[in-house]
Amino acid sequence: MHPPPLPPLSTGTGSGDPQRAAVEAEQDSPTWRQLSDFSATVGGKGFPSPASYANLRPRSVGDMATLAPSEKKIVEGEFGYVLEDVPHFTDYLPDLPTYSNPLQDNPAYSVVNQYFVNADDTVPEKVVAQKSSPRGIHFRRAGPRQRVYFESEDVYACIVTCGGLCPGLNTVIRELVCGLSYMYGVKKIVGIQGGYRGFYARNTMPLTPKIVNDIHKRGGTVLGTSRGGHDAMKIVDNIQDRGINQVYIIGGDGTQKGASLIFEEIRKRNLQVAVAGIPKTIDNDIMVIDKSFGFDTAVEEAQRAINAAHVEAESVENGIGVVKLMGRHSGFIAMYATLASRDVDCCLIPESPFYLEGKGGLFEYIEKRLKDNGHMVIVVAEGAGQELVAESIQPTGHEDASGNKLLLDIGLWLSQKIKGYFTSNQKMAINLKYIDPTYMIRAIPSIASDNVYCTLLAQSAVHGAMAGYTGFTTGLVNGRHTYIPFHRVTQKRNKVVITDRMWARLLSSTNQPSFLSAEYIEGIKTPREPPKKVYVENELASK
Repeated sequence: MHPPPLPPLSTGTGSGDPQRAAVEAEQDSPTWRQLSDFSATVGGKGFPSPASYANLRPRSVGDMATLAPSEKKIVEGEFGYVLEDVPHFTDYLPDLPTYSNPLQDNPAYSVVNQYFVNADDTVPEKVVAQKSSPRGIHFRRAGPRQRVYFESEDVYACIVTCGGLCPGLNTVIRELVCGLSYMYGVKKIVGIQGGYRGFYARNTMPLTPKIVNDIHKRGGTVLGTSRGGHDAMKIVDNIQDRGINQVYIIGGDGTQKGASLIFEEIRKRNLQVAVAGIPKTIDNDIMVIDKSFGFDTAVEEAQRAINAAHVEAESVENGIGVVKLMGRHSGFIAMYATLASRDVDCCLIPESPFYLEGKGGLFEYIEKRLKDNGHMVIVVAEGAGQELVAESIQPTGHEDASGNKLLLDIGLWLSQKIKGYFTSNQKMAINLKYIDPTYMIRAIPSIASDNVYCTLLAQSAVHGAMAGYTGFTTGLVNGRHTYIPFHRVTQKRNKVVITDRMWARLLSSTNQPSFLSAEYIEGIKTPREPPKKVYVENELASK
């Protein structure tokens, strides 16, 4: 659904001003307003009347510059259509000039039927709906726009990587540099070395297509990385001192929160500096997006560890292979690696509690599996069973520089508990092998599918920044690349839902018990709300 066009506004330039018309045509955005709760409604159904536009749109630079970070840019349409839009330069710098997009003269794009994305195009957050349900939340579609807000020779871009390593980091860096250089003719690009600290430590390296040509074949990040070190004031001071006007930040939810603070400080200073995020988390725990880059590579590489554990286990009598995989809060890598392997007998993740002893416990299942099959493989996510470990080992309470709680090693603890159980009960002699491939997986180059994904993420970020969008992260939503407000990807973590079909498929594959009581399962089930009929009634009333 395309929102209605914006009517002429009574501004200083006048409704017939060609520059203002170009801005409106490019943005093609309906009236928007700042809300703390996007579920609120405006004047009943549909869009507000033109007479109310002045009350809904900030009318001065100061209005926009003083907005709190929690406030959101929302557009509401008919039948429950909601666009969660991303900030744009014109929100607080309304009189900026625009330029023709250099892509229209790029020979590589001469065969493309339509160079530019329609500014009205939006992508739904959810694609499954009932006929009477609201249209739901949408995000602005990513891609090149007909008008841009930078001339190529004026762009001074910087790229920074933060947080832990992840396959694909170098690919994203490479494609940001090549996208800026080859698509938009940008010459001034630098890399900030060592994460956020590199901004005020003034650690930089020049980046050109020649320098980054082969880096996608290597793991890690050529820029270096670190946790913590975020100081928005110092970072923006440095950005302003250097004359940087495009900032590309690659990192996880903590890094994206930091990027949001940088954007807010830039907006307060009324700077024409675009801040674009590329979400990075090997655990796939970022909300909204279909998946994060590096996840496919992690699942693929995890197969090697699982296969090694399976070979070790089946080669001896009563062999047990235990593999610990990444997943601090979300068990996606463990779940998908288990489903892909088909050699796993038990998968333990943070979202699904388990217990060791007693009827229906893990020890009972291991004993039964060894009697029936002679060997078994257990995959455990690093964040699983932390409450059990804490009961027997005094937790440190320490955190890393990013504020993440330091976890106790569930893999070693579980291996020792299994050995202790079978030794003390003299049930049977077991042969247990423990494999922890965590750092091997993080440090490898990305596979083909992740390389392509990283390319598209980077190019989408470049298109967005050149088009004047800022304060956004780019990501795949239902197979389409979109621009997502920072707050949506940082408000909570993406987790495995153990009442969904995917977890049921895993239980069916491994034949493991759920380790959950009937009361617990009933308690976590949330009945689906009946569809709201108001949209059908409104539709009938309008006929």
